[in-house]
Amino acid sequence: MSIASELANKLLQIKAIRLSPQNPFTWASGWKSPIYCDNRIILSHPALRRFVVQGFVELARSMPPFDAVAGVATAGIAHGVLLAEALDLPFVYVRAKAKEHGRRNMIEGELQPGSRVLVVEDLISTGGSCLAAVEALRDAGAEVAGVTAVFSYGFAEADAAFAAAGCPWATLSHYNVLIEAAQELGVVSAADMEMLRDWRSRPTEWGR
Repeated sequence: MSIASELANKLLQIKAIRLSPQNPFTWASGWKSPIYCDNRIILSHPALRRFVVQGFVELARSMPPFDAVAGVATAGIAHGVLLAEALDLPFVYVRAKAKEHGRRNMIEGELQPGSRVLVVEDLISTGGSCLAAVEALRDAGAEVAGVTAVFSYGFAEADAAFAAAGCPWATLSHYNVLIEAAQELGVVSAADMEMLRDWRSRPTEWGR
């Protein structure tokens, strides 16, 4: 079994990812969705936490060389710290916006000029928040080697956004693998699978 498939199974089993095609969730963006992902739950499961860290270590080897790790606040911070610890590398994290007091930092930690940074996020949908962190790091004089994340919905918008930013990216698991795992586990029916595939093809209009 691949890392992507094994992780998808584990995320479903601990209910870090929930599927509800018949009673969809509403995201903060207003989108209706048959899936809700909360990878923070991984942190409460030591064995799975170690599995994810090892997955990130393996994934990092496929990226261009880097000498620091940056987590995207807030959900990417813990995964980034764990990866930096495993690789014995410096760690920083990137806020969604600069603090309004003190030194008004957007990047927290000590980022050396010219650092080559691997960015760690927990979840990628359209890529907007993650690429904002990439831009902040570049503005601070860092070179971004790439972006890694636990899970991606695999939207075309994300592919286009990362390509436009000239930023390689990869995730440990993704939506297509997840729904296949859900069907094998008996979590969803054949009719549910049709709805899940339909949402994936038109997420902005689905459920309206």
